[in-house]
Amino acid sequence: MSMKLKTRKSKAATLVPLALISAAWTASLAGADPTASAAQVHKHSLPGGATVPSEAINAPASVPVPGQIAPSVPDGTADAVVAGASTNGIPSAALSAYQRGAQIIDAADPTCNVPWELLAAIGRVESDHGQFGGNTLGSDGISRPGIYGPELNGQNGTQAVMDTDGGLLDHDPVYDRAVGPMQFLPSTWSSVKVDADGDGKRNPQDIDDAALAAGVYLCSGKDDLSSHAGQVASVYRYNHSQAYVDLVLRITQAYSQGDYSAIPSGTYGGTVFTPSYSSAIRNRHHAKANGSTTSSTPVDTGTTGTTDPTTGDGGGTTPTPPSKPANPLKGVTDGLSTTVTTVTQGITKPVTDTLATLTSALGFCGDQFAKIPDPLHLLNAAKAKCASKVQGLTTSDAAALIPNTLATILKWLGLHK
Repeated sequence: MSMKLKTRKSKAATLVPLALISAAWTASLAGADPTASAAQVHKHSLPGGATVPSEAINAPASVPVPGQIAPSVPDGTADAVVAGASTNGIPSAALSAYQRGAQIIDAADPTCNVPWELLAAIGRVESDHGQFGGNTLGSDGISRPGIYGPELNGQNGTQAVMDTDGGLLDHDPVYDRAVGPMQFLPSTWSSVKVDADGDGKRNPQDIDDAALAAGVYLCSGKDDLSSHAGQVASVYRYNHSQAYVDLVLRITQAYSQGDYSAIPSGTYGGTVFTPSYSSAIRNRHHAKANGSTTSSTPVDTGTTGTTDPTTGDGGGTTPTPPSKPANPLKGVTDGLSTTVTTVTQGITKPVTDTLATLTSALGFCGDQFAKIPDPLHLLNAAKAKCASKVQGLTTSDAAALIPNTLATILKWLGLHK
């Protein structure tokens, strides 16, 4: 993407057919010169006749909620989310939406220079790319059954935001809730809503519309999004939380270094979410903190969770092996065979293997992590760190070394302070 610095200009209101912008976006993905493709599109325009505001939108797109940095990032998990940015994957529908959104907004306002990676980072922290709360991101870019933030009723540390949309977008006629993959407040959505994919709808649950709307929001005003200062200022307007800003920019950097992978849309449904999610997170943290005398870091309690594998039904006598031809080395092996027979008759579990290779260690860690409840998929990126710790150990020693809860594993790997 071009990083040319230009003077910010007022935005015009010329309508450009979506097909032209779509063609430019498709050509850029196919390897054509994106500058040449964008040149075919009239500047300072958006699909449907919308414009990029010349004055910065200061009303937040989303608001901080206690117990979390963002909906899909509970407090204390930022490092794990950043580490996971390289392996969790971006659904193909979301990746297209981010790249398309940046292409369109930069054609409409060439002084903005918003990187698609910045849009992707916001999509990651807000909704795990449209997959948060048991949602599936379809190939059409729509999150189903729909992403709705907690009721902003002023309780449990939330900001009180009275209803502004009559419950049309958030299904709440009393208070507002943030909606969709980019978690827009209904009032802010009304200022930036666009029909990015030409389906005749401006739908905050559609990641195509939401990603471009996020670009419109970030590019309002005079900030140059190719600069660190411009990104900080714009993202802080989006959500007035410094922890949020820091995390978004860290993930942006990871994606900018090529640290991402596209996965098929609809691969998994994300985290179980309810409107009382923030309260549940906070209560869980308090309960765990009250049970710990050494740290405020939540640590799950329970048994070790390691069980020796067994074979067979655990009983009965050892069957007599079939007769074999005479052993020409009988005189040499008599004593050895007696010893082996004696040892094997006492074995009740298989002899453990040594994790001699990195591949075997990675596979072992993956198997161990599969037993741990991990709704945010934070352990996906932790396999390499785990493998480095257990390679060369026997499987039984490795199993004893790996903690048995999500919180303790992240702390063991240095991903959760």
